[in-house]
Amino acid sequence: MAMKSTARTTFVSALLIAVTFMAIGMVIASRFNITPASSAQTIQPPVNNAPITGELTATTFREIAAAQTDMVVNIRIAARRSTDLNDFFGGGNDFFRRFFGDPPEQPRDETIRSAGTGFVIDPSGLILTNNHVVDDATTIEVDFFGDDDRDFYEARVLGADPLSDSALLELVEKPDWELPTAAFGDSSQMAPGDWVMAIGNPFGQGHSVTVGVISAIGRGVRAVPGRNIDMLQTDAAINPGNSGGPLLNVRGEVVGMNTSIITDRIGNVGIGFAVPINTVLDLLDQLRDGKVTRGVIGVSIADVPREGYEVLGLDEPNGVTVNSVNDGGPADDAGIRPGDVIVGYNGERVTNTEDLQSRVVATTPGTAVEVDIIRDLEPMSLTVTIGELNLDRERAAVMQTDTDEQTSEDFGMTLQSLTPEARRQLGIPEDTSGVVVSDVERGQNAEAGGVQPGDVILRINRAEVDTVGEAIERLNAIESGRTAFLLVQRGEDRVFLQVGKD
Repeated sequence: MAMKSTARTTFVSALLIAVTFMAIGMVIASRFNITPASSAQTIQPPVNNAPITGELTATTFREIAAAQTDMVVNIRIAARRSTDLNDFFGGGNDFFRRFFGDPPEQPRDETIRSAGTGFVIDPSGLILTNNHVVDDATTIEVDFFGDDDRDFYEARVLGADPLSDSALLELVEKPDWELPTAAFGDSSQMAPGDWVMAIGNPFGQGHSVTVGVISAIGRGVRAVPGRNIDMLQTDAAINPGNSGGPLLNVRGEVVGMNTSIITDRIGNVGIGFAVPINTVLDLLDQLRDGKVTRGVIGVSIADVPREGYEVLGLDEPNGVTVNSVNDGGPADDAGIRPGDVIVGYNGERVTNTEDLQSRVVATTPGTAVEVDIIRDLEPMSLTVTIGELNLDRERAAVMQTDTDEQTSEDFGMTLQSLTPEARRQLGIPEDTSGVVVSDVERGQNAEAGGVQPGDVILRINRAEVDTVGEAIERLNAIESGRTAFLLVQRGEDRVFLQVGKD
């Protein structure tokens, strides 16, 4: 009996000691933030891949609005931003910073308040929205439809991606009721003519619905300098403040995230764009982890010309030509040279630059991929180890190539070359020549004369201008007290302006 009692006492003592040390260890670990991370759960909401069938009724869109509006949120942000440039999307001057770079002087860096839209994807409080809505935000607040007890709840950014213009938010504080969440459809099934509904917060007016159709699919829209992303185009009205809201199919499932418009600087003109939801869902886990990684091979490329492709050793006008190769990059290490024609990637045919770019960025860095090329009329294959894309570095490199920005102090406006990227994004006809107004100083002559950022100056005092230097020279030649007569292209319209010179 004594031996059993002693053994029992020893066991209990050992158990108490173990529990004590475990507790101490937990305290120490929590104090120094060294507790083991719990296994991360993937965020992959179910997607309905079933074909869309059935007929519209008189109440179809009413039923979608009633069922889906609750999961859509209004987003209010405060951010430190320059106010020199117009806001196309309801999220500050990010549009012009993407394509023209920062203005040379930014004396009006101040707190800007703006609005956008988002939608709940998980009852834990995860919300999808656009990157440009919350970019540089110092505070983010979320408002739920029909929540009369409290106006806004604080949220924070978990991860953001400029290329897909997507951001994942997490509520810091949540309502005391269960959050409604979005249902998802398959955006790859959408086709021109399909009915869609947009829900959002246009001009900060609160939850609003608009209805239209898919106008086109696979629209290449320049999201960051030098890189496009395929978008869904719709004529469902999208206005500033709608950014980040859902685009729904007739089953009420999210098939896109509304992101941008072509505008006449007043509002919607029937051409809006949404990121396909399949693109965003593929990035969810990376957004949750705070970083999106993409592949890069380090080449400058161009489409194979439609005429004369036979000279390159091709049977058809498919593939891309290599214009230059980055020193020390993956392509350089693999032996790719300027003048090579890339015709295959990872066993599949390459059709054009967007095709190759989309495949490369979707490849995990470190992956070895076989690239088929034509060199001096001879086919060959090379193995490229994919590198990691750095969008900030790539953007800086693009901006450094544009060194001709000049400011006219007499008129208070900054001019830059009309690049193909700017021409496409501004909706300017391809055969247009001129210079772009990238900045207009407040209170100066250009603003008083009606000049706006994004205007393309075609003529100054009836003389055509093709370069920034030429435009500045003609402006400087105007005598003080006289007027500069400007013919500008503004979107699809031409406008005649009179700008005085002090």
